[in-house]
Amino acid sequence: MPTLFRYLTSDLVPLIDWAHFFHAWQVREGTKEADELLADANAFLARIDSEEAALGMFRQVEARSQGDNIIVEDVIIPLLRQQTVSPDGTTLCLSDFISPCGSTIGIFATTSPVANPERTEGADPFDSLLRQTIAVRLAEAAAEKLQSDTLPGLRPAVGYPCMPDLSIIFILNQLCPLTQIGIQLTENGAMKPQASVCGLIIPHPQARYFAVGRIGDDQFADYALRRGMEPSQLRRFFKSRH
Repeated sequence: MPTLFRYLTSDLVPLIDWAHFFHAWQVREGTKEADELLADANAFLARIDSEEAALGMFRQVEARSQGDNIIVEDVIIPLLRQQTVSPDGTTLCLSDFISPCGSTIGIFATTSPVANPERTEGADPFDSLLRQTIAVRLAEAAAEKLQSDTLPGLRPAVGYPCMPDLSIIFILNQLCPLTQIGIQLTENGAMKPQASVCGLIIPHPQARYFAVGRIGDDQFADYALRRGMEPSQLRRFFKSRH
């Protein structure tokens, strides 16, 4: 069964990645505009300092690799491999960091409710956008906090360049039901609330992030077969990546 976590704002503020916050607002860190935006963000965080800022869930499972798949409890999580050789001569897949004989990994999800509709009703557009961008950063900070409290390692999330297929969220939801922390899935694999993160924690010491990059038609056809979907049906979960 998954372990559930509740995080106060004060638990997460030290872990907020402000660089990504400024990027979302398209302002350059160190400018007057960025300083004013940061002041507004900190004022908002101070107002909700003692409130629940995020929820998290974590399940530790045994997994094994089989080619470019990860298998957990007979559930297949298909993955993609780089087709362009990296400078170090490798073509990576996340399954490379899982032993065929079995490895302990984690499934995690976090979500922040601070920008939910009931909390933003009647707010002006600036305040609503401020809440939304802060909520995303709180969900990411909660993922970092959860990882440090459970199973440190690589933390690829669904939609990351190394796991670009948004439909994988449905498989992870089978293994770790996201409704337990209030996350609902749309038919396109989007999470609601939007300020949510879900993925894997892989503790292999050599695991690292990478981008799958362009997916050739031959690999996509193989991947669709492993995913159990028609290529035409699967493409919509990749947005512009294929």
